[in-house]
Amino acid sequence: MSIWTRIADALSALTAGESLTEVFDRLRTAPERSVGFTIAVIALGAKMAKADGQVTRDEVTAFREVFLIRPEDEAQAARVFNMARQDVAGFEEYATRISQMFAAGDDSLTFLIEGLFHIAIADGEYHPNENDFLARVAEIFGIEKNQFRSLRARFVADAAPNPYDVLGVTPDMSMEDIRRVWRDLVRETHPDRMMARGLPEEAVKIAESRMVAINRAWEEISQNADRDV
Repeated sequence: MSIWTRIADALSALTAGESLTEVFDRLRTAPERSVGFTIAVIALGAKMAKADGQVTRDEVTAFREVFLIRPEDEAQAARVFNMARQDVAGFEEYATRISQMFAAGDDSLTFLIEGLFHIAIADGEYHPNENDFLARVAEIFGIEKNQFRSLRARFVADAAPNPYDVLGVTPDMSMEDIRRVWRDLVRETHPDRMMARGLPEEAVKIAESRMVAINRAWEEISQNADRDV
């Protein structure tokens, strides 16, 4: 049974009258936790895509980039997306339920936010309503404001991202401390660590853009430090 069939079954339980709480309680442990993670991104992504008033083809394409959909699963995946988009549950309820599936500080929630950022910027515009939506979801997830700004700096191209914001460090920190943060971020992003947390393969796709941004920020900071010597 493919993950999309399992996801559709879980969402069908909602339409059949089962509560969101009951559905997510069944998805708290591996391997079904990956189903819950995927449902959360689908539901939150569908609702966020409407935050700016419309769902664009680019946003749907971005959704397909986050999720690795095989040709034989396309019809089932489309059904899941439409079910999530039509579900009456509010985005805050989904965010609350998914946050309860993971321990406080679990990086899985950060990966989910990154997937949503990827969808949000797909149409070339980061709408204020999308920012409000993501900031509220991050708050529910227990992600601190400075970390949210760091995540936003990796994705939103309003201007050249501040490399210190990307790494979540400050210019007054020593190079040794900044290097330590960079190495920790690289280690946490390793695919083996993500799979060990029970995340689906799609999380690896999200991690690729994170790794590029992290390494680019470190390179810029270290090059500036060398010039200042």
